[in-house]
Order: sequence, then C-alpha cells, then structure tokens
Amino acid sequence: MAAKIADEEDLMEFDSDPYLTPDSTMTQPSPSSQSSPSHNQSSISEPVTEEETQYSLPTLKETPSPKASVPEVEEVGVGQESDEELLPQTGDHPVRSISERKKARKMVFSSWIAQHAATVTKERVREIVENTEEPFLSIRNLMSKQESNVIISDPREYQVELFEKAKQQNIIAVLDTGSGKTLIAVLLLRYMLDRELENRQLRGYKPKTSFFLVDCVTLVFQQFAVLECNLDQNIERFCGEMGCDLWSKSVWQQLFKDNMVVVCTAEILYQCLMHSFISLDEINLLIFDEAHHAKKNHAYARIMKDFYMLELNLEKRPKVFGMTASPVDAKQDVVEAAKQLEAMLDCQIATAADLSLLRMSVSRPKESAITYKRLRPAYLTPLCARLKETFEDLESVRRVLAFSMRATSELGEWCADHVWRIALKEEEARKIERKTERLYITASEGRFSGALDAELDRIRKAQQFVDRWNFLETPNASLPNNISSKVSLLIQYLQLIFRKSSSTRCIIFVKRRYTARLLAEMFSRIDIPNLKLGLLIGTRPGDAGDLKISFRQQVLTLRDFKEGSINCLFATSIAEEGLDIPDCNVIVRFDLYATLIQYIQSRGRARHAESQYIHMLEENNMLHIQALRDVRSGEDVMRRFCEALPADRLLQGNDCNLESVLAKEKSMRRYTEPETGATLTYTSSLVVLAHYVSCLEYLDKPKTSATTSTNGHETPAAASTNQPQHERNGIMLQPNYFMTTENKRFICEVVLPEQAPIRSAVGRPASTKAIAKRSAAFEMCIQLRKGDHLDGNLISTRRRFIPANANAMLAVNLKKRTEYGAKLKPRLWEDSRGCFPKKLYLTVFKLAEPENLLRPSQPLALVTRTPLPNFPPINLHLPLDKTSQALSISITSCLNVTESIVSTLNNFTRCIWRDIYAKTFEDNIPQMSYWFAPILKDVVIDNHSAVPASLIDWDVLRYTDLHNFENPIKWTVNMPDTELEDRFVVDPGQGARRFYSAKVNSTLRPNDQVPCQDLQGNVSMESILEFSRNYKRSPSEKRSPKWEEDPNQPVVQAHLISHRRNWLDSWNDSTSKDPEIPCYICPQRMHISSLPIPVVAMGYLLSAIIHRIESHLITLEACDLFGLTVRSDLALEAMTKDSDNTEEHRSEQIHVQRGMGKNYERLEFIGDCFLKMATSIPIYATQQDHDEFQYHVARMEMICNKNLLETALKLGLPEYIRDRGMTRTGFYPQGIKLLVGKGITPTSAAQKHSLGDKTIADVCEALIGAALLSYHDTKDMDMAVKAVSKMVSNKVHAVNKWSEYWPLYVKPPWQLATATASQLDLAAQIERKHKYHFRYPRLLRSAFMHPSYPFLYEKVPSYQRLEFLGDALLDMACINFLYHRHPDKDPQWLTEHKARSDV
Repeated sequence: MAAKIADEEDLMEFDSDPYLTPDSTMTQPSPSSQSSPSHNQSSISEPVTEEETQYSLPTLKETPSPKASVPEVEEVGVGQESDEELLPQTGDHPVRSISERKKARKMVFSSWIAQHAATVTKERVREIVENTEEPFLSIRNLMSKQESNVIISDPREYQVELFEKAKQQNIIAVLDTGSGKTLIAVLLLRYMLDRELENRQLRGYKPKTSFFLVDCVTLVFQQFAVLECNLDQNIERFCGEMGCDLWSKSVWQQLFKDNMVVVCTAEILYQCLMHSFISLDEINLLIFDEAHHAKKNHAYARIMKDFYMLELNLEKRPKVFGMTASPVDAKQDVVEAAKQLEAMLDCQIATAADLSLLRMSVSRPKESAITYKRLRPAYLTPLCARLKETFEDLESVRRVLAFSMRATSELGEWCADHVWRIALKEEEARKIERKTERLYITASEGRFSGALDAELDRIRKAQQFVDRWNFLETPNASLPNNISSKVSLLIQYLQLIFRKSSSTRCIIFVKRRYTARLLAEMFSRIDIPNLKLGLLIGTRPGDAGDLKISFRQQVLTLRDFKEGSINCLFATSIAEEGLDIPDCNVIVRFDLYATLIQYIQSRGRARHAESQYIHMLEENNMLHIQALRDVRSGEDVMRRFCEALPADRLLQGNDCNLESVLAKEKSMRRYTEPETGATLTYTSSLVVLAHYVSCLEYLDKPKTSATTSTNGHETPAAASTNQPQHERNGIMLQPNYFMTTENKRFICEVVLPEQAPIRSAVGRPASTKAIAKRSAAFEMCIQLRKGDHLDGNLISTRRRFIPANANAMLAVNLKKRTEYGAKLKPRLWEDSRGCFPKKLYLTVFKLAEPENLLRPSQPLALVTRTPLPNFPPINLHLPLDKTSQALSISITSCLNVTESIVSTLNNFTRCIWRDIYAKTFEDNIPQMSYWFAPILKDVVIDNHSAVPASLIDWDVLRYTDLHNFENPIKWTVNMPDTELEDRFVVDPGQGARRFYSAKVNSTLRPNDQVPCQDLQGNVSMESILEFSRNYKRSPSEKRSPKWEEDPNQPVVQAHLISHRRNWLDSWNDSTSKDPEIPCYICPQRMHISSLPIPVVAMGYLLSAIIHRIESHLITLEACDLFGLTVRSDLALEAMTKDSDNTEEHRSEQIHVQRGMGKNYERLEFIGDCFLKMATSIPIYATQQDHDEFQYHVARMEMICNKNLLETALKLGLPEYIRDRGMTRTGFYPQGIKLLVGKGITPTSAAQKHSLGDKTIADVCEALIGAALLSYHDTKDMDMAVKAVSKMVSNKVHAVNKWSEYWPLYVKPPWQLATATASQLDLAAQIERKHKYHFRYPRLLRSAFMHPSYPFLYEKVPSYQRLEFLGDALLDMACINFLYHRHPDKDPQWLTEHKARSDV
C-alpha cells in the first residue's frame, strides 16, 4: 500500500520539499484514513474545473504514471498498525508537528527505495521470462512474452479522436479488426486511473475499480497480457476456470482493494454484483470487449439490465466503453441492431470521422470469389451404410452418421469414411461408453440393468467394426467421389500459393471441428511443397472424436504460426474472434460466414500488405451468392450509418429504447437483500440454486477418524451413518425441473435432492418454458433465503468443504538451485584420529583380472583405525580398453601395532603419495586417517580366519623404511647397472613424469640424439640428456654450469607412464590409450623410488579405489541419518547425481560427471512407487470416513517433493549427495598438512555444491528404493517401510514394519454385514475366474459399485476408495516386475511399459 497522507496541508508540506516531485505526493490513503463518502455520494461529488479535465495523451517519454513514481511501503495486514495509526490522533486528523512531518518524509523515501528494489526484481523476472523456452512457460508468461512490445507508442489520429470522445461520454468504438481498438481502451484506462488516484488522494473518495470485460477465457489472458505491459497500476485477471465460485466475499474485497484494474469474463463481474461482493458505485469504468454480444441474456446484457440501468443516480453509474468490429452479429437490420446495442450499453456508436485515415492505417485485403462445381447430393458410403444398418439407434453413432453423410457431398468419400476413425477410435469409444453410462444411470435414478450393458456392448462392437474396416490411407482424386469438387479446388489453390514460397501465411475457415480435423489430416497426406499445417479449434469439448484443445495449445499453435513453423491453419470461428493472430496474407472462407460480423472479423485477419480474401462459392448456388451480397450490402449500410452520425450527436431516443429493453424485465420479479445489497433475478436464480445444490455434496467439516457408538466403544467413522455425502447418494447432485401446462401457460416445479432442507417449489405461470423455469428457481431461492439456507450474499450457508492443503503449493521449483556444503571425506576418518593407534584393521584390495593391467601388480591394503564394512567390487577401466574389478576383503581380526610398525607404515604411505602422486605431507601420525600396506602376492585370504600380520609384505615395508625421505635412492658412479633395471623412476623437476626402467643401453651416450620420436608432451629433443633434465627451468638455468651433469652416466631404456587421472571412467582419449611410451633417460637427476614396480602398478589405482570407498562411506553415513541399514552399493547409487539434469531421462545430459557409476534415477523410480503404495495403505485403513479426493490430498501432503525436501533439509542430507566425479586433487588424507603438490584447501569451491530442490526430493525417494532392494532376496520390506516413515515424517504413516499395517484397519459394519444373494453370486462368479475365495462378498461388491449408484440401495460404498488403494498396489506390482526383469532399462522405458501393463 502507498504511504498514507491525510489532508491537503500535508500535501503542501511535501510539495515544499525540494527533494520530492509533485508525483511523489500522489499516495494512496488507507481505508482507515479515508474520509468515507455517504452511500448516495457520487464517484465525483464536486464540479471538476477545466484545468483538472485537461489531459495530455500519454506517451512513452512522458512523466511516469503514479504507480511508477508513488513511493510505496509494506502493506498493512491483519493484526498490524499502519504508520499513520501510530501517530498521536487529535480529532479527525492526526497531529501534524514538524517532527511527524519529517517522519512521514522519511517513510516515503524508505518506501521509494523498497519500491525501486521491487522494480529491479520485476525487470529481472521479465528478463528470465524472455530467455526461457516457451514450452516451459506458464500461459501468463507465454502471453506476456508474445505481447511484450508496449503498444502505446504512436497513436493514430482516429484513435486519439475516439479516445477524446470516450473521455466525454459513453461510446461504442466500431473499428475493423486490427485497427487498434484495445489501444483506445488502454488510453482510456490510463486517463481513468489518473482521475481515480486524484479522487482517492486529493478528495478522499473511496476506491473504485476499472473492469475490462471479455466474452471468453481466451480473451482474459490475451487482454490481460496487453494491459499488464501498458499499465503501471496493479492489474489482475479472473475466469471461471480459476475456481472463483469458492471464493468468499472477504477474498473478493481484498482482490478489488489490491488491484485498480480487473480483466475478467463478464459472468465473473455479474456474479460479484449479484452477490454484492462489489457494488456499481465501486466501479469507475466498464469496458466491453466484442460489445456486439450485449443482447438477450448474455452476461453483458445482464450487467446492464440488472444493475446499471436500475441505478437511477446517474453519478453512481460507471463510464462505459464498448469495442466491436460490427454492432451486428446476426442476420438482422443493421441500423436497428445498432440502435438496440446503443440502448443496451447506454452508449452511442462512434467511428473514425475520416474513414479514409482508417483505411490507410489498416490494410484491406483484395477480395475475390472462386467457384467450384456443383456438389453431389449426400449419400451413404458402404461403411456408413453398414454402420447405419446396425448401429443407427445409438446416439453417438447417429450424430457422426449425420456428419458423414453430409461430408460425402461437401468433402468426399475419403473424409466421410475417415471421420469414423476419429470418432470411434479406442480412446474415444471409451469416452462414449462413460458418457452413455453416466446419462443412463442418471436417467434411471442410478439403477443398473441389462439394457445399459447391452448398449455399451454395441458401442464396443461399433468401434471394433471400424477398426477392422479397410480404409484408403491416401486421398485419390482419380477415384470417383473420393474428393469433392470443393476440396479439389482448395487443393489446387493451395498448390498455387505455396508452390513459390513458404512465407505465405494462410487461414482456412470452416464451420465444424470435424471438417477442420479431416481437412488437416487429408492435406497432411497430400504432397504440397512448403505447406506446413496446423489446427486451431475451440477449447470446449464437443461430440465424439473432438480434440480437447487447451488454451495453452492454442497459444503455442499461434506462436508456431507467427514464427513460420506452421504457415497454414485450418480454423473454426475461434480464429475469427478472440485470439490474437499474426497478420496473414491469405484468408480462405471454405465455409461461408453466417453473419456480417463473421465476415468482417475473418477479413480483418488478412492485415498483411497485398493480402487476399477468398470466398469459396458453389456454382449457381443462389444461397452463397446471396450471402456474399448480404454481407457487402450490410457493411455498406453500416458504413453509411456511421458516416452519417453528427459529431455532436446526443443519445436521442435512447430513453424510449431503454424502456423497451426493460419492458420484458418488468414482469420478472427481483429480490434485493436489504443489508448487503445482493440481488436475485430470474436469470441469476438458476446460478444461485445450482451452486447451492452442488454444496450439498460436501460435509460442512471433516469427520474425525472415529466416532463413539451407543455402547461407549470407539468405532470407525465409516462404520457409522456418517458416510460421505457424495458416496451415500452417488449421483452428482443437481436440481430437477418438471414442466406442466395450464391455460396455455407453462408452470414449472423445481425439485431438490433429498439432502436439501426444502425439497420443492413451484413457480408462477409463464408464457415460455425458459421463464417458467427461472420463476421456479427464483421461488426456491426465496424460500432458501427465508430459511437461512442462503446467507446475505445469496451463498449457501453449507460451505463446500475442501480438505486442508487441497490447493496448497506442494511442488518444488524445478529450476531453483541452492548452494550447500559438500561432504568430501567420511566422518569415520575424523572420528578415529587424534592418537597413536594400538590396533589397526586391514581391508585388502586386489584385481580380479590382474593380467589386464599389463604389468604385474601386488595387492595393497587400506589400514584403518576402525574396521570397514565389505564393499562391492569396483569397476576399473584399464589401458587398451581392458577392465577389471578391484575386490575388497575386510579382515575381521585386528593388527596389534607398535609405534615402530606404525612409523614404518607411515613411511610407506608417504612414499606412495610422494612418488606416485607428487604430494608431500607432513609427518603427523596421530592425525593420519589411514595408511597403506603391501600384501604378499598369491596369498589366499579368508576375511574371517586370516591373521593380518601374515598377509603383509614386511620386506617391502622394511626396504621402503630404509630408504625413507631422509635417505632417498640416487644414482652414483659406483652403482651397478642392475640397480637401474625394473625400477620406478621419478623426475623431481616435473611431477607428471614417471618412468618404468627396463635396462641400461650401453650403446648410447647421454649426448646422443633421442632415438624415439613419438614422445608426448612439450619436451626438448636435442639429446637424451636434455630430455632427461627437461623439468621446468628457464633457458638460462639450463645453460648454467651448476646444471652440468656427468657425460659418462649410463643411458637407461625406460617407458614414460601416461598421465591417467580417472580409472573409474573409460579411456575416451585415443592419445592416452597407450599406457607406456618408450623413451631413454639419464639417471643422475632422477629419483629412484624404493617402491617395487608391482606395488606402483597397484598404487596408481589407489586414487580411484579410495575415492569410491570414501563415497560408499559417506552415503552409508547419510543412511544413518534416517536410521537405515542399506547395502553400500545401493546407498551410493541412491545418492549419486552424475549430471545437471539426471532426472531428464533420454535427454542429452548436461555437465556429465564421468566415472560415477549408476545414478539415482532407477532407484528413485521404484522408490517413488513404493512410497505411493506405502502411504496409501494407512490412509485407506485409518481414514475410512474420507472420500477418494481427500485420500489423494492426504497422500500428496506426505509424498510431495516439498515435504520430502523439508525432511531432507532438517537432517542435512544435501551435503551427502555425490554429484562430482573423481579428481586427483581430491585424493588426500584428511587431517594432515600438504607441503608439496595440489590439494583441496578449506576455502575451496569443491567443498560446496549447488543442488536443485527436485534433486534432493528425488534422492529421498531413491533411498526408499535402496532400502527396499537391499532386502529383495529375503522379501523383507520392513526397512523400506521404515524409510517411508522417516521421509514423510507424518503421523498418518507411523509404522516401521510391514506387519504393522494390518492392525490399522478396522473392518466397518457394512463389510461385516450379511451378504445378499446377488452379492454371494458375484463372489462365486469371480472365484470361478480367479480361484480366490473372498471372505467378505460385500467388500468385493464395493469393488464393482459405480460412484453413480446410490449407497442406500445396497449400503455398500462405491469402488473409488478401493480403486485408490488398488491403483497403488497395481503400480507397485507392475513396477517391481519390470524393474527386476529389465535391469538395464531407464525409468522412461519402465514408465511406458508400466502403462501398457496397466491397460
């Protein structure tokens, strides 16, 4: 809300401040500080001076509008005090001392800063929307992105002219489609909003709202997008699909308070006025889009007749502005229709004074008529004849049959036959069956009979008959009657216009959806160059086979049309009025228009320069010729009528017309609630009554899970008579109207369901059935109000009960990523450090296929302070595309050690770090987490009986200890050549260079040229000596005498070891597949390692092995957070995310971390399924008084990503998730200082990682899957059940064992009651089929009980609750089978095949 300023004195104080602009004083008063005008006060209660009425046309360069410049402060909510209320009050106004005025200025400035920050945020949001791919945007953002260009830039002269007229009086702007009528509305809204702000702030008037009314949901989003980017004030949009009927008066009033402009369907405003959520004097402007709809009982007309015209105080009436391309939308006299529209909207029609300017601004297409040969009479194709003969009495078949016969004439046999493939394909047949079943049961009061089964069976047979029919796949013009002359002409024309270019944009208008679908299907099978087809039809469901097109699909289709991926649309009337369609250059009226406005609006789509508008006429068809003449003459009459309007024309004669408009209404009663002003009319009574009856389906409040019976014992609520209301009666509740006649007049009785407190009411006699029906509804509403069953706003006092969190935001943001700490080392290392150990434990690692390493290797042991668990084999990728598993054996017996032994192990370990990995660590035994030890070759190891000391190769340890850091091995002149053979040689100057020596080559000297020319790296090749000492030195250092070496030292034949970083990943680099490169070196500057080559060969693999072992330990610690005991391989798989979009199956993975093994996606898939099943069972067992909808809500509260995320964050799970592959820098012993080499510092970025909310929730589900599969062999699901309880953290699921589910279920009395003969017979039939004996036939009967079947007939609830439980169990059974049968398939494949299994 804006800062609150009480009076003009204070405004003057603000104006005197040099740091505040005049606009900054225009702040919105709070309701508490406004001077509330009396009830009969007009919206503008004092004369407005000429200076005040001066209004310059807004442009983009003008001073920002009030919203952009008015400082705002935080909104004052319930329980808060406004800043002004905190000031001391004296009389009617606050005390205005100097200090208080300074405080107010400070408040304004602070709020301006806050608003500026909000503006920046909004700009950032817009930037994100602009950069996001459109398929991922909401409808609101899709529309705003398409309407991102501000339309108010340079208004044309005729637009300014009409805007000025609209300021002075109510007008209906009649302009062609595409001429910018909405621009005029935006200008008028800006003007009215400025006036409104002045009235609120300077005069203290109560707030008013401007309404932009539209005829359909489509236009709500479209016009909202246009207004949102052109108005600075708050704006909101509403339509029936948003569930507005559930909103209370307080909700609506808050919405009107928060928004100065509302875009909504007219029905929304009509109901708000009817229920007195808003009154007419709280509205300052009504804009009617497509104003020609204002007639009869349309919501436009009802608003005007029921509220506007009955407000006798003209000053309380809002300004009215209508927009239309033509005031006529039916076949009637143009002038008479225009006068009626003027009377209905209390406006005068206005158009551009100089129509030539309009024609210059809006391109008119070149119109032409093309004729096709006379069509053949309609007839039956062989397929239609067979279907008519057998199935004509079926309603669903009869409708399609009528179209198919018509199509033989208009479209041809190909379309006439193919419509059956559309209307009776398998999924459409199911829809027809459901609709037939619903209508039949409703008509027969819910009783099943054999007749219904017979009819459903015939529908299935019709569908099967169509499936077996041999259809001609491709249309063939050479076959007689296969394509009609009308379609043939269209084919020729499209071939002509698309032959040269694909830049053509064409819309082909047809009357029926079937026609659009069939033509689109036909042309997709005809080869026309550059033709890219699309389909644009309405969103409302129609007959069998109709596509259910969403508004989002319409928007995306139009986007493709705009961008050119579609260049030809087959469209129904939806493309004439409603959607904003890009300019076209070809419009084809395949089916001619029925009214003048259809002609004008469809022609308005051809706004492109040099566009064409084609009328398709049948040869010698006088009806077609007359239709063309009628629209042209009608437009000419309309144009002359508008041109003849005088400039200063008043609404003369409208009073008389107004009387005629209201004449029919006078015979219809109306009721106005004295306290609230809510109004009931004949028309609105139908809506009020329907809403009241729908509320009978819901309980006022949820029942508790148990009730007390007469004997004092607790029984389940479902066992009592408090059965859910909709389950007790089954059929969807609605009022029933029964019509009779008396003295040639109609009398209607309305009967409500048995739950209603008043069952029936009879209306007054009426001349028509429609009025009689309204009279009965009106009478019933009056009785309900008298009995307090309707409240003062004519809303049912029996509110709809919606379960808690039914509309809660339970999803997580798929794009949101948060930075968390990343656990690099297991807690085990840290917990065991700090002293000299007395006991150590060995975990031996050896290769399963050691020959694949290409060099002899020796097993190594990881020596730890505490015993380690057994780890699964680790897959290693060795040179030359070979692999081997590293096997781990954890020795259970401990190794008793002395300080000397530990020191020896420490020297050996530091030697491995230094010589193999070029890292030197401080000598700090108490802080060492682990050590390495060589293991004897070919020793047989039994992890239970092995003695650790007998496994260690003590000779290697002693030799390494002898040549420790203080006594390294170096070449001397007296060293025999044999000491240089089969050694591991390290280049101390360049850490990456390591060599395996072979033998001394006595034929070569140090200064000889290097004989091998295929060495890698940037090395000097001048001589063997230069190559040997090619560590990183400057050229001057290399020439320095101190670097001179013995020219007689031997030359050793060796192999340069390739620099392999990640043994967990395959060798994808072809240049590094050769693991050893022949070379020659001189030993003087080299260090000769004390490590034997077999130890070195295995030591190179330690980085990968230890990385994987640490990952296992970290993920097992994550399982400990939840108290879960899980197999280590499954724990690691559940916690592994190997790319930024792991969850996007079959998509190209982004930032893939190689060598991480399996990721969590499969475990998450089966874990999600088990989670669904596990939570469904206790919900079903403990909440027997709830319905299926409440079940879904309760389950969603537990299994939603938001709940799983919250649980994970409480326990700190994100830091345990593995999302990075192995790196050599990450291979280090935690706790000791790194002296030489590369490692991870405490401030390194590696200690943090960014994770999406969805990823964390998925990992929770994967852990459930891991807990389930860890005990798959034993069929034990207790650990998985425990995992679910930990993850959902909900009292409904408080079990930790599978066996604890059963005691939760208490059998309700209806299940235990004696079964009837029919129920026993049903059980017997099922047992013969499935060989399973049902102990409770009534429970089985419930599984066959349709929701529309009344509970009272058999006292058995419908199958919906059992279906909820059965669906979860079936999912689990299918997924479990597929998961284990196909261990290599991804979740996408499993999902697809699960769906087939469900079918």
